[in-house]
Amino acid sequence: MPSKPSKDLETFDNPRPGRDYTIRIRVPEFTCLCPKTGQPDFAVIHIEYVPAARCVELKSLKLYIWSYRNEGAFHEAVTNQILDDLVRACEPHFMRVTAEFNVRGGIYTTVVAEHRSDDWTAPAPVTLP
Repeated sequence: MPSKPSKDLETFDNPRPGRDYTIRIRVPEFTCLCPKTGQPDFAVIHIEYVPAARCVELKSLKLYIWSYRNEGAFHEAVTNQILDDLVRACEPHFMRVTAEFNVRGGIYTTVVAEHRSDDWTAPAPVTLP
């Protein structure tokens, strides 16, 4: 197998560090294990961020997400861990991780975790006529 799961997140220089813009990433095949039963949990992970100096490299993100496949994790814990690891790797102005878990025992779970730099203010939204 040419690649394997990894907790290493690579980054690259933001090509437009003087401009606020949003990067949206959708990961439709996230899996981890239920820490109580050991059965697989499936989720769609949405990552939205406004980069500062660094952006997340997507192949390393794919391998990072893959690394959770055989780990037991509560939904709340794994969502916050993903956010913490991504923030540590690229230090964005703003980042939001939303994890939409498939049904388990008749219950759907969505967990949203956010980070905002102390020195960053979001630009005012533009309303077009």
